[in-house]
Amino acid sequence: MQDKIVVGREEWCALAELKLPAIKARIDSGARTSALHAFNIHSFVKNDEDWVAFDIHPIQNNRRIIQHCKARLVGQRMVKSSSGQNEKRHVIKTPITMGTESWEIEITLTNRDTMGYRMLLGREAMKGRILVDPDGVMYHSHIADEQASSLYKTTRPAKGGLRIVLLASNPDLYSNRRIMEAGEIRGHEMIFVNVREAYMNISARRRAVHYREELVDEVDAVIPRLRPALTYYGCAVARQFQSGGAFCLNESYAIKRSRDKLLSLQMLADKGIEMPLTGFASSPENTRDLIKQVGGAPLVVKLLEGTQGVGVVLAETNKAAESVINAFKSLKANILVQEFIKEAQGSDIRCFVIDGKVVGSMMRTAAEGEFRANIHRGGTASAIKVTAEERKMAIASAKIMGLKVSGVDIIRSSSGPKVLEVNSSPGLEGIEAATGKDIASLMIAAIEKQVMGK
Repeated sequence: MQDKIVVGREEWCALAELKLPAIKARIDSGARTSALHAFNIHSFVKNDEDWVAFDIHPIQNNRRIIQHCKARLVGQRMVKSSSGQNEKRHVIKTPITMGTESWEIEITLTNRDTMGYRMLLGREAMKGRILVDPDGVMYHSHIADEQASSLYKTTRPAKGGLRIVLLASNPDLYSNRRIMEAGEIRGHEMIFVNVREAYMNISARRRAVHYREELVDEVDAVIPRLRPALTYYGCAVARQFQSGGAFCLNESYAIKRSRDKLLSLQMLADKGIEMPLTGFASSPENTRDLIKQVGGAPLVVKLLEGTQGVGVVLAETNKAAESVINAFKSLKANILVQEFIKEAQGSDIRCFVIDGKVVGSMMRTAAEGEFRANIHRGGTASAIKVTAEERKMAIASAKIMGLKVSGVDIIRSSSGPKVLEVNSSPGLEGIEAATGKDIASLMIAAIEKQVMGK
């Protein structure tokens, strides 16, 4: 009988066949399946066998180290993540070394960017070999992250990069951190400008933007990611950079269009894009007929200025709908009234469109007892393959808005897909986690294509 090895709740491992000499793993007997961080995952055929290629940042919080891996594909498996959502993952077999012991394990590939460890070792991989001491750590190797990093080749920025401004509000937001990291890794000088603290010199001779008493000049490109409350001022700052010759990833006029829910829906409808039946009125005297126009209750009432599911109400009955609509109108709030697509069962699709292509898509499902599928409202996300019709609809919607980067939200109804809205500052956390794709780098690549001709 083979002796079992005692391990702590975290250990350094090696996956030699994947060329991963050191990777820190969380040892979790509560998890059935093992998982390895992976992105840019794609399968291929080699010598009549199925293989999978993927990239990994093996050291936590270090995106400058990228390891390219290949392995024979064992199959695919549905796995329930720690957040409770089901995810279809690629499964590979590879030898693992921990201390002086080596054995073969099955491991699934998934994006673990938001998790504390790049690898999780579950009980299937431990069976008959490991005893876990939950109070201990690093029984078999004591190395620092810096030592582990030295075992890998760092991806160094190319010389002669661009000077890119990220115009936003919060530098610690996941999306903003990812964009800054992606730009730096690709060799560009990334400058974060808090839109609240930017100010302008507007004149014929000198069109300048200042930030914290410093002139921000010689800018090659601007990435505006503006909060709704800062749309007007943020667009003014973006225009100022543009007037100085900078390329703007999303131009101010396009951002304004998308932020005006009524205008954006009118523009989409004018081009034949299908959407849920939508009504708009100003006088409370029109409320009953407005409800009738969209097919009656249940229906959805939306504030025009709302975002991330805020200001969206489901009215179950006509009486409740009248009360909600008239209450909003008494506050002089602008609202849309929209049919409720019951058959969608609280799910919608987010298509991430960059430069006229759908680069990633996910199904968002509302939390129990909630009808809004927004991730910020507790919804969950999983990768999904959209239909040709949905892909065409998303690309067309982004083009109509004039957006080079957008999140197009689509709902599936019994009469076909319908566009809910087009977002000019779509978040990256959900789409990157669900799809395993480096969306931030694709955004930077779109700038390089335009400015550098790459």
